[in-house]
Amino acid sequence: MNVSSDTVRTVGLLSLGCAKNLVDSENLLGQLTQRGLRIVNDPAEADVLFVNTCGFIESAKQESIDAIFEMAQYKTQGRCKKLFVTGCLAQRYPDALLSEIPEIDGIMGVSDYARLDQMLSDANDGLRPCYIQDGPRFLKTPRVLTNAGYTAYVKISDGCNNRCTFCAIPLIRGAYASRPFDDIVEECRTLAKKGVTEITLIAQDTSRYGSDFGDGHFLLPELLEAVSAIDEVHWVRVLYCYPDSSDDRLLDAIERLPKVAKYLDLPLQHIDDALLKRMNRRGDAALIRDRIRACRERGILVRTTMIVGFPGETDAQFEELADFVRETRFDRLGAFTYSAEEGTPAARMPDQVDEDVKQARLDQLMMLQQGISMELNQKRVGTVCEVLVDGRDEEHGLYGRSLMEAPESDGIIWLKSDRPLEPGTYVRAKITDADAYDLVAEVIG
Repeated sequence: MNVSSDTVRTVGLLSLGCAKNLVDSENLLGQLTQRGLRIVNDPAEADVLFVNTCGFIESAKQESIDAIFEMAQYKTQGRCKKLFVTGCLAQRYPDALLSEIPEIDGIMGVSDYARLDQMLSDANDGLRPCYIQDGPRFLKTPRVLTNAGYTAYVKISDGCNNRCTFCAIPLIRGAYASRPFDDIVEECRTLAKKGVTEITLIAQDTSRYGSDFGDGHFLLPELLEAVSAIDEVHWVRVLYCYPDSSDDRLLDAIERLPKVAKYLDLPLQHIDDALLKRMNRRGDAALIRDRIRACRERGILVRTTMIVGFPGETDAQFEELADFVRETRFDRLGAFTYSAEEGTPAARMPDQVDEDVKQARLDQLMMLQQGISMELNQKRVGTVCEVLVDGRDEEHGLYGRSLMEAPESDGIIWLKSDRPLEPGTYVRAKITDADAYDLVAEVIG
């Protein structure tokens, strides 16, 4: 496809799923703008449309399929000439998508973005290209930030070697691969020069960063040190760590570096040893408790995610999980019901839990956590913290986050201020009120 022609001038992209997928979308937009296309937010104004899909769990797959059909309408109702589907669902089900949705003009998987020009050219020649090979994982391409210009996610690795029995990520993203250290720091410097002051390091398994390099050492502590040393960077945070690789070196670095959020995201999934073994999780309940204790000793907030209704989970095992949550009092906790994913070992396990039981357990766990969150938030009333202003809601006014609230994951802080504040501004604020998820604060100073 000749993207520089008079008939192909604009591109629209819909990004679904996680922040890691968003980074892929922003890199893809960078490549497209480099080829002369102008980004438009209204799909009706796009000559070319991309849908970057998610395929993690069943609900995400359905959302992606619905989005593809929605965008396909613009081939008749708008000016769209070509529709391309990329990302995790495209990687996993390319043949089915091409067969069932004739409006799709090309497929590109998660590791084949280097063949963008070839896909565009093939589609222009009337073909329906399908590129899902394992190409270069980390391209040095320009990037177009799609959210606020002061905050950005930076992906430090791709793929996963953990092989949890419930998870399809290794089937989609492949084996674990760390991104070159210097490339990450260079991107962070580039983002900082463009006005980004908050950087969030992400991957499927962030704490294992560097383990596939020559000496096999975990290098996340060194990476945090290097990113923190960039003058323009004000905050650094890291998400998606694992208990067995969140060693004392990492926790010490988080405690020591003033720009780094005292915040660790540890998706634990469960606490029952028998279920952890069935999930093929690394580490047991003793290790989990040890890592939480080590975080608390250093003043590090712990966020986690739990699965309820995993195959074979008994009432007693769920009660053990609930007791663990009650005892640990997590600062942040999310949970979801187990979803049987095609091709995973857990989907073939015989003792699947009834959907109604799963939902009842999820409701019980989240109600428990709601009470814990309320108590913990109320303890913050009267304290002073630094807040990054995120924007303004027409009904409720200004809002932002402290270092203890990760973007798009946690609650927000509603701000009362006697002066206008622009998004991206850092202010000091005193917490005056709290509910289970959000806080209210007055800007001071």
